[in-house]
Amino acid sequence: MSVTVVVADDQEIIRTGLTMILDAQPGIEVVGAAADGREAVELARRLRPDVCLFDIRMPLVDGIEATRALAGPGVADPLAVVVITTFDLDEYVYAALRAGAKGFLLKDAGPGLLAQAVHAAANGEALIAPSVTARLLDAFAGAAPPAAPVQPVEPLTEREEQVLAAVAAGRTNSEVADQLHITLSTVKTHVASLMNKLGVRNRVEIAIWAYETDRVRR
Repeated sequence: MSVTVVVADDQEIIRTGLTMILDAQPGIEVVGAAADGREAVELARRLRPDVCLFDIRMPLVDGIEATRALAGPGVADPLAVVVITTFDLDEYVYAALRAGAKGFLLKDAGPGLLAQAVHAAANGEALIAPSVTARLLDAFAGAAPPAAPVQPVEPLTEREEQVLAAVAAGRTNSEVADQLHITLSTVKTHVASLMNKLGVRNRVEIAIWAYETDRVRR
């Protein structure tokens, strides 16, 4: 069964290109495309795709507000949103994270990485391009400091600390498995345990927590 996707970008050539790239990938089907954020929210609520792929800068409603409407705190049945952008505007990426986005990519990402991000989001994971992870942490460093980071409900094991560092560096599950010489299923178990212990929803928030607690430095 194919992963269904709604694409939103105000530039027709980008919207068409993303649609063509995704439709050409095995196991992915674009079921709708929108030219602005308002249309994207309406389309996503009606079609309930597995994944929404949103540009940040869109008219009427931007990608951040669209993400918040579909995946933000308080949304009863949130959708998986991946933000894709050409802009090196870190504060937008950071705001999208807080709005509930599960993944971040640049528009120069290749078809393989784009497909991988969509599949990851559909599986409840989040893929972040390593370059975006670095910018995200830079943006976090410049943001107003939040309250003291929530401490784990249970201490992290040594292996969980290793997985934490790898995830915060933007590694995929497969890359973490290769780096730590463990199985893919073991990585998934550790990531799930980290989310549970840290009280976070996805890998992006794991990265932020790692930075907040000085596990990772720029």
